[in-house]
Amino acid sequence: MTVSLLGAAAPGFDRPLDVLEACHGRIARQCDTLGKLLAHLPMHGADAQAQQAARAVLTYFDTAAVHHHDDEERNLFPLLEQAGAPGTCDLVESLTLEHDELALLWRRLRGQLQQIEAGSAAVLDERLTHRFAALNRSHLEFENTHVLPLARQVLDAAAIERLGRAMAARRGVGFAGSL
Repeated sequence: MTVSLLGAAAPGFDRPLDVLEACHGRIARQCDTLGKLLAHLPMHGADAQAQQAARAVLTYFDTAAVHHHDDEERNLFPLLEQAGAPGTCDLVESLTLEHDELALLWRRLRGQLQQIEAGSAAVLDERLTHRFAALNRSHLEFENTHVLPLARQVLDAAAIERLGRAMAARRGVGFAGSL
């Protein structure tokens, strides 16, 4: 576990399932920011606060969220399939399709946020924003209540360590050690 400069403990890659769960919390907070931005724009336009919020959402969903889905699809999902839990293949297929839908929605929303960040527009499609946030929230809730508990149940210590090593390597971070 690593301590951030803000004092809150952040899980390390020696606890990769906790890293994924913590990322879910950050995704939810970015969805909250999108909702606040949507409410802010009609009264304040693309002011400095709106630009800053758009920049934060863009930065997160262009980098960390992409890495998160890759970690799941390249590393976690194959380990779950190898563990052979009933229904895992259907579960993985469904979650991967949701990742694809989220990516499509993000591509549509991204351009609007770039314009807000640049201060050149103050329009954010309400329906698209709500759809993107709602799908993220339902996806995260499902993973937190079903996928991560399943992983904790069926993956052995060696598989969890492989997951943590793969996630750390993808980010060019050293792995703290054996579980």
